Amino acid sequence: MFIEACIVSFGLYTGSEVYQKIKNTIHRIGNRSTSDDKELKTLSTLDAACQQFVQETIDPLFGDIRGDQLKALSSTGELPEVGKEEKKANRLLMLAFGNIFLAGIFEVFYPPLLIVTIPFIFLFCVDRFKEACTALFRERRFRSSVLDSIFVIWLLASKYFFLESLAIFFVSLHKKLLVRIKENTQKKVIDVFKRHPASVWILKDETEIEIPFEDLHSGDTVVVNAGETIPADGTITEGIASVDQHILTGESMPAEKGIGEKVLAGTFIVSGRICVLIESAGQETISAQIGKILNRTTNHKTSAELATERLVDRLTLPTLGLSVLAYAFAGSSGGLAVLYSSIGYNMRIFGPLNILSFLKIASRQGILIKDGRSLENLVKVDTIVFDKTGTLTLEELHVSNIYTCNEFSNDMLINYAAAAEYRQRHPIAKAILAAAEVRGLILPDIDNVHYEVGYGIKVGLSDRLVRVGSERFMKMENIPVPKNIKNIQTECGLQGYSLVMVAVDNELVGAIELHPSVRPEAKYAIRKIQQLGIATYIISGDHKEPTRSLAEKLGIDHWSAEVLPEQKAEIIEQLQKKGKTVCFVGDGVNDSIALKRADVSISLSGASTAAIDTAQIILMDGNLNGIDILLDISRKSEKNQRKNLIISVVPGVICLGGVFLFHLGVYSAMLLYYGGLVVGIKNSIYPKIYIENDSE
Repeated sequence: MFIEACIVSFGLYTGSEVYQKIKNTIHRIGNRSTSDDKELKTLSTLDAACQQFVQETIDPLFGDIRGDQLKALSSTGELPEVGKEEKKANRLLMLAFGNIFLAGIFEVFYPPLLIVTIPFIFLFCVDRFKEACTALFRERRFRSSVLDSIFVIWLLASKYFFLESLAIFFVSLHKKLLVRIKENTQKKVIDVFKRHPASVWILKDETEIEIPFEDLHSGDTVVVNAGETIPADGTITEGIASVDQHILTGESMPAEKGIGEKVLAGTFIVSGRICVLIESAGQETISAQIGKILNRTTNHKTSAELATERLVDRLTLPTLGLSVLAYAFAGSSGGLAVLYSSIGYNMRIFGPLNILSFLKIASRQGILIKDGRSLENLVKVDTIVFDKTGTLTLEELHVSNIYTCNEFSNDMLINYAAAAEYRQRHPIAKAILAAAEVRGLILPDIDNVHYEVGYGIKVGLSDRLVRVGSERFMKMENIPVPKNIKNIQTECGLQGYSLVMVAVDNELVGAIELHPSVRPEAKYAIRKIQQLGIATYIISGDHKEPTRSLAEKLGIDHWSAEVLPEQKAEIIEQLQKKGKTVCFVGDGVNDSIALKRADVSISLSGASTAAIDTAQIILMDGNLNGIDILLDISRKSEKNQRKNLIISVVPGVICLGGVFLFHLGVYSAMLLYYGGLVVGIKNSIYPKIYIENDSE
């Protein structure tokens, strides 16, 4: 039973697949007893307790704020279960802690017992040994794993058991840090393409029936009401509605949709009720196709971690040669001391720790950075490309111009329109009601309300009938529209603005022009970015005129309009081919491919789930001024990493000189190594301390 327990413990460490294979093998052997099952259950319980301890006690040391931010982005408010890699790192850390604890006791009280730590040491090093074998026998090259393996075996042969246990503890801590900054934190945010309503309503023999979303197929007719999301692509067979589809198309204003017109999955009905004949459901929808493109998009990134590994690999053979020379010159202790010099090795700890510190600093500034590499890439960014709708503009509309007829005043027109829209919650109604509030208008009582779903609304105000809606609605109601208002409607259509017409009784009394609201901080944020010498662009799925107008207003020289989602990514790629390092800022499903293709991607809290899933960085307060803060943090991070590189190299150089000049041994090398480690760790966490002290 002890052997089986050891095997299962090893399986728990190396991963659930190995564990399952071993368990299946044991089952095939047979003759299992109830006590065996209890033993396995006990091991699983211990592992669960270990995972819980690390997550609740140790993980908060790496920063709780980022975890809270990730939870805020999740639809459930909770993070999914920790993945295999992090579980493995947690087990390794706990075992390494127990091993160094025992080694310390044995070293002080009874050194012969240190031999007990040998199985644990080999357990920790098995992956590194495999890497060394791969490097030597498959790749035919010397890599750092070869040097590590030689060092481990040499230390054991020289009976430096405690020193080995100490080194393993720091290695396990290093692995835990690496897991914490890996890009897989991005996967902890729920994927938009797996989100859908639990059920939908379809028409069956003229009766509405509720069915699970998974049972929705092409050919079904689905019923969608105001406030609901359209579950699949299709054509309207009945009803009219105002559809907000900016999340897919980038259009800033809701589109009026009627019988025979196409609607897309993921778009939102602002007002109205429609029946949609489904043409594409599930993975065949436009939204899902964007998801497939994202999955196929390769992501080429570099990092300080990879640069450090290349440096260490290059130094492997020279270090091994110097170690052999030192062995001949100063004995086993001298040879081991050279291996312990580890020039640049500590960057494997300093780099991740520095990144974690700056990720925490960013978190305190309301910025969630999912992938540490994006913080490094930000330093190289020389071009920032913005989506327009929802990124530079807000979803809210505002009343821009008021046009009156028949001697109606502006206040009278707004008063009638606001009274009609009083109970509505769509963006147009909110904008009109806000205009009435600013003017201090008192709204009259509504006698009755009759909704013409999608195109307009009719209300009775005392003895007058008020109609508010589109030009199409006025034609349906046989209300003549003056030529000057028609001309204004045409111009608004070209500019991408909305024009809401107001009729009292049977004549048109005016129209209200509504514009998207530009983010109040956008102009300042753009100016700060440009002061850093960074070029700015707008690429949008919206019409040309509103895009051009916004670019002029914000002082952005480069813009492209009526751009499809895949074309956004192509524009990003074209800029990259010109040698630009591109950061893309977007918020919609239609931005997802561009976010994936960019060197750095940023979205805002409250954006579409696809954008939040895809973007490497989220501005949690939804404020574009966070970009300037982010750029500053990235530059400070790079500066601190350069200090770390010096700290990781200097002790190793001193060690090498000391071995050949002063016959320094392995313990002196250890002091230099861990002395440099302490200095580097202090430097890595210093920015965090500095920020916290400043905040006090």
